[in-house]
Amino acid sequence: MSVATSTTRARASNRGAAPTRSSASTAPPASDPTPTPYAVAARELLRETLFDGARRELEKRGWSEVTMADVAAAAGVSRQTLYNEFGSRDEFAQAFALREAVRFVRAIEGALDAHRDDPRQALTAAFGLFLVAAADDPLIRAAIGGAGEMLPFVTTQGQPLVQGAAERLRVAIRERWPRASEHDGALLAECLVRLAISYATLPVGSAGMTASSITELLGPYIDRALGG
Repeated sequence: MSVATSTTRARASNRGAAPTRSSASTAPPASDPTPTPYAVAARELLRETLFDGARRELEKRGWSEVTMADVAAAAGVSRQTLYNEFGSRDEFAQAFALREAVRFVRAIEGALDAHRDDPRQALTAAFGLFLVAAADDPLIRAAIGGAGEMLPFVTTQGQPLVQGAAERLRVAIRERWPRASEHDGALLAECLVRLAISYATLPVGSAGMTASSITELLGPYIDRALGG
């Protein structure tokens, strides 16, 4: 049989056979997480950019001296864009305070992770970290310095901030010390948040002494609730 004949027969046989694919092409596609809609992502980016702009302005002067035009310029957007996103100066200030609270809780979560085997030490480290950061943070200075224009957003009008921070901290405690009951975790979280706000807005003594005194006070409860 000639080479040409063999080639013709092979081609005919291949036409009748099912096509083959590599194992990589036959594997089911990996399921991708649901993508964030563009409008949502764009709005989140805008808000974060505005908050970052406000922080930069607060590093230079008090909140009472910072205008919405200053914040918009620092963020690289128009004043009208800022007001379209936040209807008023107070609304922006409250949202800004909430964002900063989340930043603080994230830092506290890192301190908790470093001392999972010692709940008392975890509390001391977390509370100390918060107070050291708060001493130099522009938002805290804006709240307690000068006329204290932002103080209501972390005190008398601070319920959303307290609830949000306490809930995140409650989840963090339960994830790291699952033996804690829901009641104990929630009670400890809210207590710590309220104490942190109190000490940050009216500091007494050094941060280290304050953190240690809080741990000494709550130590027996922590031992019972989280294990010591």
